[in-house]
Amino acid sequence: MQDISLNDEHNQRPTWDEYFLMLAKLAATRSTCLAFPVGAVIVKNKQVVATGYNGSPSGSAHCTTQGYCYPGLSSCDASKTLPSRAVHAEANAIAQAAKHGISTDGASIYVTLEPCLSCLKLIISAGIKEVFYETSFNSGEKALVRDSFVTEGLVTFKQIHLSELTVKKAALFLINPTSVARAATEVSGF
Repeated sequence: MQDISLNDEHNQRPTWDEYFLMLAKLAATRSTCLAFPVGAVIVKNKQVVATGYNGSPSGSAHCTTQGYCYPGLSSCDASKTLPSRAVHAEANAIAQAAKHGISTDGASIYVTLEPCLSCLKLIISAGIKEVFYETSFNSGEKALVRDSFVTEGLVTFKQIHLSELTVKKAALFLINPTSVARAATEVSGF
């Protein structure tokens, strides 16, 4: 009986939500922001149409390359007055779709961090109807504004958590080559 459950675990696929969230997490690895990495994936009909990550605008020096956001400021979140240099992941994903003539109307977006209000307004204006996120961001009055958009039926929100099994399998796939033949004993679970 143990062998069957091991085999079932071995063949367990991530849900669609887990799959797209993991892609957003991979996109976040490209972030050039010193404060924290964020990734986004726009999905339509279970197909990825655009990805984005946060960082300085195209053509501008990357904060990670120069080691600071502004001279004398280690990261953008260290200042109360200077705005972040980063274009947010959601905005970059929407910009990529627009740049390549891809409609986002009726799409969903998966993000590693719940969108700020500016990005949320952009998401709604781009016709994206569903927001799936990993980590909460908005609270207090910002949450009230977010919730008003939800109440108006402009967008829905769902927090996604990766299962431990999915994370372990993904880590193995990232660490080891995936496109190699498996031994017969490994496939059978013995």
